[in-house]
Amino acid sequence: MVKLSKKTEILLNDFFPKTLREEAKEWIEIKCGRNLLFCENSGPEQMERIRFSAIKLSEGQIDKLSDAIELAQTDWRDLLMSAGFGYDPEKHNQWYNNRFSGKPW
Repeated sequence: MVKLSKKTEILLNDFFPKTLREEAKEWIEIKCGRNLLFCENSGPEQMERIRFSAIKLSEGQIDKLSDAIELAQTDWRDLLMSAGFGYDPEKHNQWYNNRFSGKPW
């Protein structure tokens, strides 16, 4: 299991209503972590690109998150492509920064 990075937790909290956050967090930590191919030694920050992709595609819905994680388990490169993060290894960070620019914290 790989814990969520701070940025992933912020994103998850933004996408999911309070009633679904704990379930979504568990799905991501347990099913979208070191069990993925070539991610055996990855930590929270190294998992952000894949996890941001799953959260983005989930649209805040558990069933869509499940589908996204299933895609990651099959081939996470397909997940990156579906989310628009496949060609640029920094695109997920740009998307994250754009999403939260101007939001009061």
